[in-house]
Amino acid sequence: MAQNNAIGHGGHGGHGDHAGHHGSLTEYVIGFLLSIILTVIPILAVVDDWMGRTATIILLLATAALQFGVQLLFFMHLREEQGPRYNLVTLILGLIVVVVVVYGSIWIMDHNKMY
Repeated sequence: MAQNNAIGHGGHGGHGDHAGHHGSLTEYVIGFLLSIILTVIPILAVVDDWMGRTATIILLLATAALQFGVQLLFFMHLREEQGPRYNLVTLILGLIVVVVVVYGSIWIMDHNKMY
């Protein structure tokens, strides 16, 4: 069974076939540390009540956006993609769909006469 898996991943689109660069240990450690820092800052801001409500919400949104960028750049290798940037285009389309659904839902709830 183990031999079948090894043979199946050998030369037919397996993970070892990628000619591109997958990142070094240093890049992964930097990405991991940035993720930890960008997670701890909002937790401390909320738990220790560092700022007012509006500033805390802005801080949460900003660190979430930065965390999203760190994940894309350091772990999903978005910056290393060569040729047609299908992953980037797919990501942008997904973000547009999410924004439309969230904004549309908020708009419908706001303009609903029942509530």
